[in-house]
Amino acid sequence: EVQLVESGGGLAHPGESLRLSCAASGFAFGDYAIAWFRQAPGMEREGIACITGGDGRSYNIDSVKGRFTLSRDNTKRMAYLQMNDLKPEDTAIYFCAAPALDPEYGRTCSYIARAYSFWGQGTQVTVSS
Repeated sequence: EVQLVESGGGLAHPGESLRLSCAASGFAFGDYAIAWFRQAPGMEREGIACITGGDGRSYNIDSVKGRFTLSRDNTKRMAYLQMNDLKPEDTAIYFCAAPALDPEYGRTCSYIARAYSFWGQGTQVTVSS
């Protein structure tokens, strides 16, 4: 059974940092892309960062570029989202996601939520002064 469990959320002041973790089990973790999404109240779920399976290339959207860094440790089956210089607009529930277990397409990144079959329960990040 595929499981993804996020942790590391909490309350931060503007300019502070948080590190989110995603613990994965039930699939060949290193072979598949892992993405981070976030959803603010009343908003659509937004893909913000992704790291490919295999070669581990990371991507993120412009609004977090230079502030958020995505990494993975395949030996520990963990993905991390280091979030620096947090802003109030970063407030949201953050989710990690994995694609369907297709060895041909599962390595590639996408910011589209329907490209992912497996989701964690989410972790709340609140940025407020």
